[in-house]
Formats: sequence, C-alpha cells, structure tokens
Amino acid sequence: MADHSRIEWTDATWNPLTGCRKVGPGCDNCYAERFAERFRGVAGHVYEQGFDLRLWPSRLAQPGWWKRPRMIFVNSMSDLFQKEVEPSFIDSVFDVMERVDWHVYQVLTKRSSLMRKYVARRYGDAGVPSHIWLGVSVEDRAHASRLNHLKQIASPSRFVSFEPLLGTIGTVSLEGIAWAIVGGESGPRARPMSGEWVVEIRDQCLSDGTAFFFKQWGGPRPKSGGRLLEGEEWNGFPWQIVPQPIMDKLSR
Repeated sequence: MADHSRIEWTDATWNPLTGCRKVGPGCDNCYAERFAERFRGVAGHVYEQGFDLRLWPSRLAQPGWWKRPRMIFVNSMSDLFQKEVEPSFIDSVFDVMERVDWHVYQVLTKRSSLMRKYVARRYGDAGVPSHIWLGVSVEDRAHASRLNHLKQIASPSRFVSFEPLLGTIGTVSLEGIAWAIVGGESGPRARPMSGEWVVEIRDQCLSDGTAFFFKQWGGPRPKSGGRLLEGEEWNGFPWQIVPQPIMDKLSR
C-alpha cells in the first residue's frame, strides 16, 4: 500500500497480492519483477519470495484506512486475474472495493478473457459499479484482442493502457473506452517507441471520444525522453465517469 504514487495516472497503490508470470512481450522487462527480485532471499523482507505469487489477506482492509477519496491502482505489483488466484480471493478483493466505495479503483490486467469471465459471473447483466474501473494492457497489434474482451464487459468505466507500447496497434475502434494511456518502456533494456504508433492511438482517441493521456517516451529512466507529443502535453482524463459523490469529495 502506497499513498502519493509516482504513477502519473493514479493517487495510490494497493497490492492484496504480489508476484506474477509473464504472458507476452509487454512483460519481458517488467519493472515490478525487477524491483521484487532484488530482495529474493532477504529474510523478513516483503519480497523475500521475489516475484513469486503471494496472496496478502492482511492487506484487504487497507483501502478502508484512507478516509479521503483516492484513485487507487489495484495490484501495481501483480495481476489479479491470474489462473493461480482462487476466485474466492478475487471475490474478497471485489467485496472490499464495493464496500469501501468512496475511492475509485483502477484494475488493470493482461488476462482479459479471465477478467471478462469473472465479471460475467459476479455481475451478470447488472454491470460493474462505476467506481471500479476495469482496464487492459495492450502492447502491440498482436494483443489488441484484449480490447474486444474489455468491450464485452458491462461497464461505463473501461480503460486501456498502451504501455509499454512496442508496436503499431493498427486500426481499432476505441468507442466505449473511456480512457487511453500511452507510454514508452523505461529501464536498462528499454525498447524504443515510434512516434507514429503514439499518434495513431491519439488520433483514434480524438475520433472516438476517448480521453488520451500520454505518459512518457521512456528510455533508461522513465522521464529520459520527456512527455511532449508534437510539442504539447496530453493529460486527458475521463472526468465524466467519476461518480458524482466521489467527485464532490475530491473537489473539497
């Protein structure tokens, strides 16, 4: 749990589970794995087990400790919808998000079909509560099918993270997607990102009415290349999907 997150598009992070397995090229240089593995074998450290999957039931109550509303990125150090995570534990995470409803929760996954299946079982046609934002991570055209899975979820609060963007996404529709975040890879093995790929997504956002946020060009460090696209910052945010009670509290 971390308040005042360094991630530009959220306020805080909450990790009721940690650790993950790679499922695509976007995972190759995973920052979370790189961080966690530094502490493998360090007795008593929270990442003593490195980046192996670990559930933290003791952390489930953490969002309730924050009384001021926040945007909370759920599982910045993992993926909630891994096959190895029992549905009962995912239920516990969603129970907390539903009960502690003065926050906005941002849940991001690469396992889009498993998220779609879970949401269908839990909510049916009722739809996901609007303060629970569900998103997918898409790194290139080969993984754009995750967008289709996301669109099949009944929610007004869908978002997509094109980070790290490793190739062209191609012609896709972003209709029904409230927010798109684009960023280049950072770290010692960062792969370069073409401006054409970014502009392609930006233009599609403008066409489909999707808020567009350009996070960074990336490089050896997150801010090595800055975050200007065609000479300006793009800080789009989907304020229209923030529930009014939360909006009222955030504006105080």
